[in-house]
Amino acid sequence: RQQYGFLKIYSRTETLPKWITQIQSVTIYAVTFIPICIWHVTGPKNFNWFIEGDFFYLNNPTLGSVLKGVFFTTVITYFVSELYILIKYKTYNIPRLFLIMGTAASWYVGIVVFNGDLAFTALNVISHGIPYMALVWVSEKKQASTGNSKLLKLVFSQYGVLFFAGIVILFAYIEEGLWDALVWRERGEVFSFFYFLAPLKNLHVFALVVPLLALPQTVHYVLDAFIWKIRNPKMGIDINVVEKSINAL
Repeated sequence: RQQYGFLKIYSRTETLPKWITQIQSVTIYAVTFIPICIWHVTGPKNFNWFIEGDFFYLNNPTLGSVLKGVFFTTVITYFVSELYILIKYKTYNIPRLFLIMGTAASWYVGIVVFNGDLAFTALNVISHGIPYMALVWVSEKKQASTGNSKLLKLVFSQYGVLFFAGIVILFAYIEEGLWDALVWRERGEVFSFFYFLAPLKNLHVFALVVPLLALPQTVHYVLDAFIWKIRNPKMGIDINVVEKSINAL
């Protein structure tokens, strides 16, 4: 939903045939959904979503090959539609092109090609996390400027972006550290500070703690399903400012 939301932001000033906008919408969903489907039908990867065994696998390489074909057919169809726009209307939309291609690369390359947690996480954060942080920063900065909170005004001051990013990184490090210490035990060189905590062995405790650790992601998924449907001008979000900030990042 987030990528779809940015797609609409970047395309808001255009008037294109409905079949072209439908191709764009299908593409942005397909390039994220299909790699996940390939993940399900080609067996366990070298990484998990949360914990080992949390995916249901069909183990059907043939279906995986079909899905790869659908993926590249969708991407090629999108390129043809952009070529049509260029020829027909003598115009092109670089931000939209980068958004769709970056999304396709981050999900397909990270999951299918490299099959590694670092590649998938890094590529996904770049294409998904940074724009989200920019959106939060711009919208909250505008609201903080009209409020009475000195702390918020400090956080959203000219150089407060460093403090803002630092808070996000700190919380991310703590969350990943707890995951690694209590569940994964894979990155001791990075999260050794948390290794005074014993890994979860009791299944009852495990069943309680893991959902709590997954709660931030769960909330994120739910918010993504609704936040991009909001069209309330009282939100104080200036889309032009959002776009410029995302482009700058």
